[in-house]
Parts: sequence; structure tokens; C-alpha cells
Amino acid sequence: MDSFEFNKIAGAVLGTLLATFGLHLIAEGIFHAEKPATPGFAIAVAESSGEAAGATQAAAAPIATLLQTADPAKGQAATKPCQACHMFEKGGQNKVGPDLWGVVGRQIASHEGFAYSDALKAKSGQKWTFDLLNEFVRDPRSFAPGTKMTYAGMKRDNTRADILAYLRTLSDSPEPLPTAPAAAEAQPAQTAPASGEGAAGAPAQTQQAPAEPAPSGQ
Repeated sequence: MDSFEFNKIAGAVLGTLLATFGLHLIAEGIFHAEKPATPGFAIAVAESSGEAAGATQAAAAPIATLLQTADPAKGQAATKPCQACHMFEKGGQNKVGPDLWGVVGRQIASHEGFAYSDALKAKSGQKWTFDLLNEFVRDPRSFAPGTKMTYAGMKRDNTRADILAYLRTLSDSPEPLPTAPAAAEAQPAQTAPASGEGAAGAPAQTQQAPAEPAPSGQ
């Protein structure tokens, strides 16, 4: 191979390299992307806010309100799984759990012949009010850590109210239902008129109408 042919081949290779490098520079200029400050992909995740959970709990009606419309028949049906561990009859025997006749208003951990856990014995100075029963049926282990009761709890508010309404009937003298709290009505704030002005900002009237006498007999 003479020098002329060699120069032609070398020129062709060099030209190809220069063309490839030039195209690379042009493509980088057109499709340039900024390097992110932090490597990786940003993924937006909706956070589970504790405030949202607290708002849901706050929105739940008090048990005293739910009991006003609770259905004891539905509550009895909801306690069928409980019959494996409890009896609901007057004078019934203790099973895995104590007999529940008369439980509403009864002293905690006081049913004769049943071996209560230390967790419930520690609360024996209290009675089973509707509020305490509501807490216990919702989550026994939170109410009395260390309790022997394995029931996970009833989380549905209305069903829990039905159960309590049914338990209330298991007595010769059922406990009265608690009074439902009155709904708080938001009243707009009233701004006292400035001294010397009426309610609409007009000058106060100096002359007052004579007071009317109170009706007789009152």
C-alpha cells in the first residue's frame, strides 16, 4: 500500500470521528437536561396525618348520644360470638368470662366466683358505667393492659352502642340511660357598641322610654 492510499484511509477514519464528535456536541446542546441537586426520583406520598385521625375521633358522637337510638335486639345479635365465653342469664355460670347479667352498674371485677386479672382488679373501685363499658368493649387491652380477655374489641360505634343497650336490659332494674349532651350552637360574637353610640353607630338617644310595669300576678 502506497502512502497515498494510506492517507486516504486515515483521512476517512479521522473524518468519521470528527463527524461523530460534532453530532454528539450538537445533540447535547439541543437535548440538554439540568442535573438534579439530589440524585433519584421525587415521589409524592400522601401522609397519614395524626390530626386527621384526631378529627375523625372528635367527630364521633358520644356514647350517650348513640344510646338514645341504639337497638337492643341488634346488640343481642352482635353478642352471639361472645356466648362462647360468657353467659347472659340471671344466675348463669361463669365460663371463660364472667356471667354478664347485671353488668351495667356493677362494680368492676366483682362477680362472685370469677378469677379476674390483676388489670381489672386494679379498677375494682369503679362501677361499669356506660362510658367505661364503651371504652372496654371498644378495646379491652387498651382499657386494661394485661387483661385475660382476648376479644379484639368492637370498633363500630353504632354496633357498640347496640351491645351496651342490650347489656342494659340484662337486669331486673335497668340503669337509666345517660343524658345526651346538648349540641353546642355557635353564636356569632357580638361587639359592644362604643360609648356614646347605638348599635348601628348612631349617637345614643338621651331620652329613654318609661319602663313598663310588670304584669300583675307575676
